[in-house]
Amino acid sequence: MSNSENTPRGKEFQKAVCEWFASKPEYKGSFEMEVGLPIGSPEKNHFFDIVNKESKIVIECKRYTWTETGNVPSAKIRTLNEAVFFMSLLKGSYTKYIVMFKANHPKKKESLAEYYFKTYHHLLGDIILAEYDVINDKMRYFK
Repeated sequence: MSNSENTPRGKEFQKAVCEWFASKPEYKGSFEMEVGLPIGSPEKNHFFDIVNKESKIVIECKRYTWTETGNVPSAKIRTLNEAVFFMSLLKGSYTKYIVMFKANHPKKKESLAEYYFKTYHHLLGDIILAEYDVINDKMRYFK
């Protein structure tokens, strides 16, 4: 996959995650993509991937995969940690999700989301890490 394909595939994944959450009756209200919410002090809007203002849900989507050779995509992990940081700055009682693409590699016994949770769960705080399997339309939560 070339880098020029990353943004369209990421947006496609974001839309699939948005549709998955919107299809669940337990989540009331509507989900919108690319919504600015104030973070920090002084406050400044940061745009989050998916927001449901009625249910106070904020979702960041990450369509990351292992490198071709099965290594950890370290620059992408740093960007994921940055998303965790931005979510930690949200004021109010939001339910916060990071939803990762289900990414496996033949050399690995764990998905990238499993690796991330094992390695970085101490950074998540009240953020829920989930892994979305687009092919089977299944969401898995890590606790």
